[in-house]
Amino acid sequence: MAISKKAGKKGAAAPAAGAAKGPTKVAKADWKEGFKKKQAGVSDMTLLSTISNESINGNLKKRFQNAEIYTYIGHVLISVNPFRDLGIYTEQTLHSYKGKNRLEMPPHVFAIAESMYYNMNAYKENQCVIISGESGAGKTEAAKRIMQYVAEVSGGKDSSIQEIKDMVLATNPLLESFGCAKTLRNNNSSRHGKYLEIMFNAQGEPVGAQITNYLLEKGRVVGQIDDERDFHIFYQFTKGASPQQREEFGLQGPESYVYTSRSGCLDVPGIDDVSDFSDTLKAMSTIGLTAEEQNEILRMLALILWVGNVQFDENDEGNSYIADEGTLDFIAYLMQVEKPALGKALTSRVMETQRGGRRGSVYEVPLNPAQAGAARDALGKAIYNNLFDWIVDRINRSMKPRVAHAHVLGILDIYGFEIFEDNSFEQLCINYVNEKLQQIFIELTLKKEQEEYAAEQIQWQPIKFFNNKVVCDLIEEKRPPGIFAALNDACATAHADPAAADNSFVQRLGMLSSNPHFDSRGSKFLVKHYAGDVMYNVQGMTDKNKDSLLKDLIDLIGGSQNDFLQGLFPERPDPNSKKRPPTAGDRIKTSANLLVENLMRAQPSYIRTIKPNQNRSPTEYDDKAILHQIKYLGLQENIRVRRAGFAYRNTFEKMIERFYLLSPATSYAGEYIWQGDAKSGCERILRDTGVAKEEWQMGVTKAFIKNPETLFALETMRDRFWHNMAARIQRCWRAYLRHRQESATKIQRFWMSKKEGIKLAHLREYGHQTLAGRKERRRFSLVSQRRFLGDYLDVAGRSAVGEMLRGVCGIGAGEDVAFSSRAEILVSRLGRTSKPSPRYLVLTSKALYIIVTTKEGTSVDRKILLGAIKSVGLTNLQDDFIIFNLGQTEEGDPILACKLKTELIVHLLQRTGGTIPVNVGPTIDYNKKKDKRAQMKAVKGDVSAMPAAQRISGATYKSGTITIGPGEPPTSQSRLPAARKPRPPKATTQRRAAPSQPRSKPKPAQLPGAGGRAVPAPPPPPPAPTIATPAARTTPPAVAAGARAVPPPPPAPPVAGGGGGGGRAAPPPPPPPPPPAEPEKEMWKSLYNFETSEEGEMPLKKDELVEVLQQDPNGWWLVKKDGIEGWSPSNYLQKVPPKPKPASAPPAPAPIKRMPPPAPAAPKTNGGLNGTSASSSPAASRPGSALGGAAGKTAPPPIKAKPALAPKPGAPPIPGGKPKPPAPPRPQVPAAASGGGGGGAGGGFGNDLAAALAKRRQPAANDDDDW
Repeated sequence: MAISKKAGKKGAAAPAAGAAKGPTKVAKADWKEGFKKKQAGVSDMTLLSTISNESINGNLKKRFQNAEIYTYIGHVLISVNPFRDLGIYTEQTLHSYKGKNRLEMPPHVFAIAESMYYNMNAYKENQCVIISGESGAGKTEAAKRIMQYVAEVSGGKDSSIQEIKDMVLATNPLLESFGCAKTLRNNNSSRHGKYLEIMFNAQGEPVGAQITNYLLEKGRVVGQIDDERDFHIFYQFTKGASPQQREEFGLQGPESYVYTSRSGCLDVPGIDDVSDFSDTLKAMSTIGLTAEEQNEILRMLALILWVGNVQFDENDEGNSYIADEGTLDFIAYLMQVEKPALGKALTSRVMETQRGGRRGSVYEVPLNPAQAGAARDALGKAIYNNLFDWIVDRINRSMKPRVAHAHVLGILDIYGFEIFEDNSFEQLCINYVNEKLQQIFIELTLKKEQEEYAAEQIQWQPIKFFNNKVVCDLIEEKRPPGIFAALNDACATAHADPAAADNSFVQRLGMLSSNPHFDSRGSKFLVKHYAGDVMYNVQGMTDKNKDSLLKDLIDLIGGSQNDFLQGLFPERPDPNSKKRPPTAGDRIKTSANLLVENLMRAQPSYIRTIKPNQNRSPTEYDDKAILHQIKYLGLQENIRVRRAGFAYRNTFEKMIERFYLLSPATSYAGEYIWQGDAKSGCERILRDTGVAKEEWQMGVTKAFIKNPETLFALETMRDRFWHNMAARIQRCWRAYLRHRQESATKIQRFWMSKKEGIKLAHLREYGHQTLAGRKERRRFSLVSQRRFLGDYLDVAGRSAVGEMLRGVCGIGAGEDVAFSSRAEILVSRLGRTSKPSPRYLVLTSKALYIIVTTKEGTSVDRKILLGAIKSVGLTNLQDDFIIFNLGQTEEGDPILACKLKTELIVHLLQRTGGTIPVNVGPTIDYNKKKDKRAQMKAVKGDVSAMPAAQRISGATYKSGTITIGPGEPPTSQSRLPAARKPRPPKATTQRRAAPSQPRSKPKPAQLPGAGGRAVPAPPPPPPAPTIATPAARTTPPAVAAGARAVPPPPPAPPVAGGGGGGGRAAPPPPPPPPPPAEPEKEMWKSLYNFETSEEGEMPLKKDELVEVLQQDPNGWWLVKKDGIEGWSPSNYLQKVPPKPKPASAPPAPAPIKRMPPPAPAAPKTNGGLNGTSASSSPAASRPGSALGGAAGKTAPPPIKAKPALAPKPGAPPIPGGKPKPPAPPRPQVPAAASGGGGGGAGGGFGNDLAAALAKRRQPAANDDDDW
C-alpha cells in the first residue's frame, strides 16, 4: 500500500555491485540553490528527532507561519488550512510536479495526485485518495486540486476525452452550489459527502466518471442557526436570476423568504453569489443539462422558497388554516396542482385504523399550526433532497463511460468530524462515517501493516495503537444492538407520537451502558469518538430517522401535472406491504459500508487536513485545538509505524517483472533470462544494484524495501536503462542520417566543383587535338594539364582593369567575353626589323579587339570581326607566333605572340563553329600590306646568347625569320595532374573509416636531439598519391616533390590534319614506360658559417650540404647532417636545385579531326556586363592587375627579404651569452616599372596567369572532401 513512484532526473542510483571502486563523483554545486526559499522545520515528520504530539505541533506551527501548509508523514500528506490564497496552485506549479517523485519537490497536494496517477499507469492498480479532517479544514479544496491536476496531466487529444475532463471539473461548482453552505466554522462547508470515481482506459486517458452521494443535510433547507446560511444555490438564484426568471417564478431577494432569511445571514465575505450563479448555469450546460431541465430545476428551487413562506394561523377549534391565500395560489401554480388539494394536504392528515391486520376506518384529522408547519417543512426538504439526488444521477448519465475502462481513480470528499453545542441525528451520522474512514486508515496503515509483517515473517517491532472498531460496532451493530438498532426499534413501536418514540429510544439506550465508550445522561447520551467525546440530544431523533413523507403529500405530488416533479418521487409506498421501509440510519449505514468496500478495492492515498483556528484567521494558530486534532488523527502512531516499517512491498513476481532489467544476471538486451525462482531473482537484483542488506528483507511471498529513497533509486536506474537504450538507437540512426547527408553533400559538392572544369577540360582536349602532331610543344606545357579559363584579364568581371578594357572596347550586354590576355604584336619599322609591342587581346562572340596603351591613354588599336578572319597560321616549332589571315586589307595581317595561342585558337574556333582553317607549317604566308604578300619561316637555333630583352617568348625574330630552340615532339602527351595532398578527415569520417583502410599511425614520438634536448620527430612520408583521371580533377595541384609514376598514355586516336590537310595514319602504340626512379632528397646548402655550442643546435660551415627535416615558421629549421639532427637558422640555408633530367615522354597519338564544341549560350545577366557576375570571374579576386607599358616587359616581383634570426623553438635566451652573428643581407632585385617601352609582355602575363590559377586552386572554406 505504500506509495511507489518513478524517480526524476536528480535521483541517484546506487552503484552497481562489483563496480570498480574509486573516488565518489560529487555533483557540482548549483549557484541557484542559494536563492531557494529555506524550508521551516522538516518536510517529512518521520525525520523528527523526538516523536511526540508536541514536537509534531511545533513543526506544523513553524511551517504554517512560514506559509508552508503541506507536510509529509511518509506517503501521508498533512494539510493545514491557511484561510488565504498562497498562489501555490498555478499552472506553472502544477507542471513542475509532473513526472517528479515525492522527494524531488516540496510537499504538495499535486505530489499526491501525481503519485496516484503514476502508480495507476505503472502498476495497473486502482487508486483512491481519502481526505479526512474536521469541517473547515480544507477537504473540499484538496479534492478540487486533485481533480485539477489529474485533468491536466492525463492527456488525450480526443474530443470525447476532453469532454469528460470538462464535465469532471464542472461537477465542482455545480455540487458546491447545491451541497455546500456557510457554517460557523467554514464559509464553504460540505453538507453532503461524495465519492468521485474517474474511469481511465489502458493509456491513462479519462473515459468516464461516476459520483456517489452520501447523506445530504436536508434539514438545513428549512432552518439554520444564527449566522449560518442555507445552501448556496438559494442565494445565488435569488440574487442572480434574470428578469425573465423573476417574472416566471415570482422571484424576489433572499430577504423575502423565510428559509433564507431566518438566520439573519444573507451575504458572506469572499463569496460573490451572482458570479457563482453564472458559473453554476455554465456547469449545467457543460454537463449536458438541457435548457428545459435547467428551467425545471429553477422552478423546484422557487417552489421550495415559496413553500417556506406559507404561514398558518389557529382557528377557534385549535386547528390550523393558511393565513395568506395568495401564496397558496402561486405555490399551486408552480406545482401545477389544484389549490384546494394543496391546502388540504398542508392542513390535514388522513389516517387509517387497522383491525386484525385488515384495513379499518379512514379518518381525516386536522393539524394544528405546529403540525402543519412540520408537514410544510417536510415537503420542502423532500423536494430538495430528491432534486439533489436527481442532479447527481443526471451527472452520472452524462459522464457514463462510452468505452470499457481499465482503472479507476477515486476521490472521497466527505463532511468532517463535527462537535457542536447541540448535536442531533445529523451529527451522529456524520461522525459515524468519519469513524468508518478512520477505521480504514487504521486497517490499512497500522493494523494491516503489522499483520502483514507477521504473516511474511519480517523482523518487526509491534506498535500499540487505538483501534476504533469498538466505536463503529457501538453505532452500527445489530447484535448486541447498537445505537442505530435501538433507534429503529423506537421508531417502529411508537411511530405515531414523536415524543413517545424519543422516550422509547432513551429507554433502549440503557442497554448500552456497559460499553466503555458510551454514557447515557437522561435525554442525552455521550459517545467517545476517536476525535473526542460528543454529547447528542435525543429530542427529534426518531422523527428524523423515519425520514418519511406524509401519504397526503405524496398523493398530492402524484396528482401534479408537472412531469419533472413526479419524476423526483418515482417510488410510491405500498399501503399493503408489511415490510418496514428503510430509515435514514439504515441508508447511511449501507452507504458507509459500500464506500468502505470500494475504498478497500483500491490502493489508498491519504490527506489529513487540520484546521488551525475556529475564526478562519490566516495568522492565528490555536495550539490547543491543533493538538487535539493531532491526537485524534493518530499522527504520532503513524510516524512510529512509518519509521519502524517498510515503505514498499510487492510480490516476488511483480518485483522481478518491474526491475529485472537492472541486473545482468536477470536480463540480456531487455529479455528476461533468469532461470531460478522469483525470490532468488529479487535477491540477485537487489545485490547487483548495490542496495544495502539492512534496506530490504525477503518475506514468504513478497519483497520489502525499507526506505522510499531506495525505491526511487531503483526506479531511476530502470528509467536510465530505457533512456540509454533509446539514446543508443537514436545515436545510430542519427549517425546513419548524418553519413547519408554528408555523402550526398560530398557528391553534390564534387559535381558542382567539377562540372565547370569538365567543360574547360573539353576545350583543352579539343585544342590539343587541333594542333597535336603538327606543332612542337613547350616543355613546361607538359608538366600538368591546365584548364582553359578564358577571361584572364577579368573583362567580364568587376575588376578595375576589366572594367577599363570593357569600356575601351565598347562591349555591350549582348556580347560575351570568351578570351582575354596579354600579348605582343610585331610593329613594322621602316628599313629595319619589326619590333614587338605589348598589347591586350579581348575575344568576344563578335570580334577580336587588339588594345594598346600609350602615353595618351588606352585605346583599341584594331578591331577584327570574326567573320573577317580567313585562316590562322602557326609555325611547326614551339614558338608562340600566330598570324590572322584577313585577306586584302590596308593594315595587313596582324602578327601576334601569345603564350596562350592554343586556347585563343580554341575559343576562336568555338565562336565561329570551326569554319576557320588552322594552318601549321615551317613557313607562314601572310599579307604584309594590301596587295603585298610575305612569308615568315621558323628555324631551330641557339638563342641563349641573345639578350633576354630581345627575345619574344623565348624566340628571336629578324627579317621574317623566327629562331627558337628545339621543343618537345609534336606527339607529346601532357602528364596527368599530380595528386592533391590528402587532407586530414573530419572527426565524423574518422569514426566511419572503411575497414580496408590501414589504421592511423600514432603521433610521432619526441626524439632526443643533440645534447639531450627533445626534438620533434619528422613527419612520416606521405602515402603514394592516387592517380586521378584528367576529367575527374579540376584544379591542377602542385607537383609533388620527387619522382612519380606516369600512367601509360591512352590509345592513339586517328590524326586529322588542320587547315585543310588530309588524314594521317596512326602511329604504332608506344612501349610501356620504364619504372620510376628513386626519389632524390632535397638538399640545402649553407651560405655562411654558423658556429654554436648550444645544445640542440647544428653548427654549419659554408657550402656544407644538409637535409631539412622540419621547417618551423619562427626562423629555425630542423636539419640532419651525417645522421645527427639539430636546429639551424633558416636564412643561412639555400635550396640546391635538382639536376635536370632528360625528357622521356612517349610520343603522343595523332589528333582526331572533329568539329569544335558548340559555342556556349550567353549566360543570364546578373548585374554585370556580358551576363557574368564578379564572383564567377577567375580573376575577380586577383590582387591589383596593373596595365603593362606600351614598350617594355613587366619585371618579376621582388624577392621577399628573409626574416630576422628568431630564437630557437622552445629554448629561452641564455643570459650573458654572446649574440648570434647577423645574417648577411640578400641583394634586392628592383621591380621593373610598368609602362611603355621595349621588351616583351611575358612578365605581366605570367602574373595574370599565376593569379588566376592560384584563385582556382584555392579550395572552398567548407571543401573537406578527399576527392
